[in-house]
Amino acid sequence: MELYLDSADINEIKEAFNLGYIAGLTTTPTFMHRHGITDIDSTLLELAKIVPVLQVEALGNTAAEILSEVERQTEMGLDKSKTVYKIPISLEGTKACKMLVDKGYMVNIHLVYTLQQAYMAMSAGATYVCPLVGRLQDQGHDALGLVEECVDAVNYYDYNTKIMFSSVRYVEHIKNAINIGVHTCTIPWKVMKQLTDNHFTKIGTEQFEEHTKLMTTKVRDVIGKQNPIIGTDKTILDALVKMTEAGFGAVTIVDQAENVKGIFTDGDLRRALESEGQAVLQKSLGTLALNMPASITSDALLYEASNVFKERKVDTLVVMDNGKAKGMLDVQDLV
Repeated sequence: MELYLDSADINEIKEAFNLGYIAGLTTTPTFMHRHGITDIDSTLLELAKIVPVLQVEALGNTAAEILSEVERQTEMGLDKSKTVYKIPISLEGTKACKMLVDKGYMVNIHLVYTLQQAYMAMSAGATYVCPLVGRLQDQGHDALGLVEECVDAVNYYDYNTKIMFSSVRYVEHIKNAINIGVHTCTIPWKVMKQLTDNHFTKIGTEQFEEHTKLMTTKVRDVIGKQNPIIGTDKTILDALVKMTEAGFGAVTIVDQAENVKGIFTDGDLRRALESEGQAVLQKSLGTLALNMPASITSDALLYEASNVFKERKVDTLVVMDNGKAKGMLDVQDLV
């Protein structure tokens, strides 16, 4: 199934065609009016330089007028081999279609709302026949049934025509188009961007990224510049200030030689306040019964750190090399 973009927004057109696999662009005077485009010819020439195939409107009340408009646009610089001329379905439109196809032009008969209209376009040799699904559904019609009938007619009678599923409103339309077996689908950029989205895909990708990070990244690569350490001669209040400044729920306690002697956490603070009240804030850290912190070396993999977090049931590890505190690793740094 060919994939077309349906747009006249130059920015999203450039973004979309950077994907590298979109077959072409369909646009309409309505789109151009919506985006405030007044110089249609210049816009078409600009778009033709960006996209592989450009589908443009060729309006006229008679076949002769339509043919004249196609020839005018070709003479102004549109490449005949990369341009599809869109003609609204009518007797004069199908007549023009036959004339243009005989001259080697590609034609899209669009604004199709019935199988009879599609049949006339196929008989005239239209390159594309374009039912408008969204608009038909807005009017309460069985648009999907019509598209399926058109596809069946092309396949049964072996017409040299592609059925283009157009007026796409939401992602489900693309699933419908695939299931019906249409040959081409033209999609607004806002819908196209949603086609690769899936909640479970996102979860799976995040898990893969997380596990890869755990197995390939070392602790030194993720710890921040903050290294909240405090001397044994300082008070619990000093430790609270240091934790607040560093944004950690713990502080590493060191002696004068900066050898690690223990750790003081926000949990320790709550327990101290509960047992001794606010007076405990003036208590020296050196007088506390200090426990050595759960630690990890800076050259350890995050996978090893993850295991330490689980085994010690802590949220913070002191990163320690040769007895010296180099920083802190929070469990959130693993994510």
